[in-house]
Amino acid sequence: MSGEPVFDKLALLGIGLIGSSVARAARRGNAAATIAAYDSSKDVLARAAALGFADSLHEDVAGAVRGADLVIMAAPVGAYGELAKAMAPALKPGAVVSDVGSVKSAVLRDAGPHIPPGVHFIPAHPISGTEQSGPEAGFAELFDNRWCIVTPPQDADADALERLKEFWRRLGSQVEAMDPHHHDLVLAITSHVPHLIAYNIVGTADDLSSVTKSEVIKYSAGGFRDFTRIAASDPTMWRDVFLNNKEAVLEVLGRFSEDLSALQRAIRWGDGDALFNLFTRTRAIRRGIIDAGQDSAAPNFGRDPKKS
Repeated sequence: MSGEPVFDKLALLGIGLIGSSVARAARRGNAAATIAAYDSSKDVLARAAALGFADSLHEDVAGAVRGADLVIMAAPVGAYGELAKAMAPALKPGAVVSDVGSVKSAVLRDAGPHIPPGVHFIPAHPISGTEQSGPEAGFAELFDNRWCIVTPPQDADADALERLKEFWRRLGSQVEAMDPHHHDLVLAITSHVPHLIAYNIVGTADDLSSVTKSEVIKYSAGGFRDFTRIAASDPTMWRDVFLNNKEAVLEVLGRFSEDLSALQRAIRWGDGDALFNLFTRTRAIRRGIIDAGQDSAAPNFGRDPKKS
């Protein structure tokens, strides 16, 4: 596809961290000639106007998607059904409709029925992000060397799928196709349950009457600090993730609870071998993540020691 834009017009529905990062990365990689953006918040639109990452900003969904070759839903997944319903009459024949949600079966269920014939619906999920939110939090490098999983329907148009893959490659991502149900199970263990654990442990610390909040904050330079980072993620987005991926999350939580009980028994009965073997195995997994280029091996996770 040489250096020409992959799509003439990109429409983004939602311009928080991910949506605004898509706009910036698309501009950097010449993935779209023009960028239109919609958000339900007038305040967000005003802030986006000052940042200048979109060519046009819209208060209505139809106005944003009209004439677009690629539409990406970047709002919380619970809003996808209504967004798809609102965009349907204005969609251009031959357009590609996609998303960035971390749940895929629910996206097909809620948005799929509203996509008209002649429009290609191909959900996707860039596996990248931070705990920050809002249009100011976005940056073009967010997707560099990260995976973007596409979950095309079985009858997906081959050309539309390849164009969407190329779009994400232009944004810096590695791209892989996956069955939507399998995607949801994989993400339950790699992302959703870890976030749930983080939310829970931070909530438990807050509830402990024997430890004051000042002590929790003062002595949080250990593992608790790293839990609080992901526990600071957008509450609306994560509420929708858990409500829309409940089967996979509950399945993984059940296994986690069993493993936690085994770990509890090992500690109670002083089974040092069991503890050592588990910690050795998990340490190797961490090293594998670093070897795969998905995190840094720098001391203190690459943090600036002056800001840690």
